[in-house]
Amino acid sequence: MNEIEKSGQELLSQSPENLPKPLLQKLRGGFFLMIGYLLSPLCWWNDLVFNLPIAYFFGYVCSLFAPKLLMPCVIIGYWLSNIIGILLMQAGAIDVLQKQTQEHNVKKELLTGLVSSTAYTFLILALIHFKILDTPSFFSVVD
Repeated sequence: MNEIEKSGQELLSQSPENLPKPLLQKLRGGFFLMIGYLLSPLCWWNDLVFNLPIAYFFGYVCSLFAPKLLMPCVIIGYWLSNIIGILLMQAGAIDVLQKQTQEHNVKKELLTGLVSSTAYTFLILALIHFKILDTPSFFSVVD
């Protein structure tokens, strides 16, 4: 068995508390990056599998308090799930790519994520408003 295989076996046999901190940080970052990607608008198939069920559940819980809140809260839940996805991707990328010696400024990172997510939302709304992107037919108003 060569040295690389031995060190790999030793690493796998250790409990999580004994793993090196940079490795745990990268594993956590990879997990956040994966979950964030699945929730973010960058994943083209995620809406049907993740975002819409989450949004509907959020709207359903809100409708228990007032039935008229179902659709507005579904829309808010959908938007929030996308925002949370972008923020998780950002946090995961920072964990994976940032050196251990660099300090985290959580407030700045959160603000940057919220601003970029909101800018993305406004960009999509502008593209729809100026008819660059079409909306599905079930969003059109029928008279």
